[in-house]
Amino acid sequence: MTPGEHTPDPRGARTPAEFLARLQALKDRSGFTYRELSARAEARGDLLPRSTVANMLSRATLPREELLTAFVRACGVAPAELESWRKVRRELAGRGTYAPAEAAGTEAVGTEAAGTDEPGPEGAGSEADQVPRSPAPPSSWPEAAEPPATPPPGTRFRIRRAVVAAVAVAGLVLAGVSVVAAFRDGRTGHAGHGGQAGQPSGTPAAPAAPAAGDVRIRVTGTDFCLGERRGTRSGRIHQLPCAEAGVPLYSLAAVAGGRWRIVSDHPDYGPGCSGIPSGGRIPGAAYEDSECGDPSRVETFALQPYGTPVRGHRIVPVGSATPGTCVTVTGDRTAAGARLAQAPCAPDAAGQLFVFERRPASGG
Repeated sequence: MTPGEHTPDPRGARTPAEFLARLQALKDRSGFTYRELSARAEARGDLLPRSTVANMLSRATLPREELLTAFVRACGVAPAELESWRKVRRELAGRGTYAPAEAAGTEAVGTEAAGTDEPGPEGAGSEADQVPRSPAPPSSWPEAAEPPATPPPGTRFRIRRAVVAAVAVAGLVLAGVSVVAAFRDGRTGHAGHGGQAGQPSGTPAAPAAPAAGDVRIRVTGTDFCLGERRGTRSGRIHQLPCAEAGVPLYSLAAVAGGRWRIVSDHPDYGPGCSGIPSGGRIPGAAYEDSECGDPSRVETFALQPYGTPVRGHRIVPVGSATPGTCVTVTGDRTAAGARLAQAPCAPDAAGQLFVFERRPASGG
């Protein structure tokens, strides 16, 4: 906070939800990212994990007092105003509204110790909890049915003759299919392995559909992949040569309604989510990595196939305040380092198509 600037007043809060709304306003007013808040707290000797802050702001329950103190101090609040925040929190806790939050706080501490404190969409749990699972196989196979009674001798002969005839017919059908397939391959230039006419042998007809798990996000038709510039703290995402785009590592996590979260894992800043800040209200807002769970960010996307056959997928922010937008490579799209941002979806999808490849084992 700049000196003399008015800060949100916690004294008007009557419920934990209202108190949290004022904490969110305090963060917005400070202008600091989660990464910056964590660094400022560390410089003061406070402990303020980035994902813990995101978790705190996404809940509707009161934070622990030590967490509140570290957060408010990192936002730049003066000592006298800090005491006002503590006092209001204690008053709300004394009214009995804090009881559910105490249990939630204890649970959060245990989660942080285990290294799995990343909040899920809308604070509703982990990503793993929201990925559909296949039903478990049956615990045992059904018992075999009893064999039928032995048929009369004449019946056995008729059955054998019918089986021989069926096998012969099936052989003729398979032979016909093979002839048709061979003729078609000859007319289409021996595309082979599912390839389309005019494509080299072994080239798939279209990129694989996005699937949950580790991915490398390639800009369609280029040797560029998405990543952050090494040594930077902004979290902004650029197109970089795929051999250099190993920071952070990305994965896809399915959420409800066929939507996706693009989860990041940074070697210095830990887990996070790709998203659009300020709810997508700002034209040309940067596409960036930050901690998951910030209610002011758009962190859910539709991955829309484009072209026939499919050439790639658009990354479309879901719930953006600026509808009809796509994640777009901006500026010189042929240059390494071009940044990505929210922009209107173009009819030709130029700079807006991506391929979600399985990430190589090396993470590159």
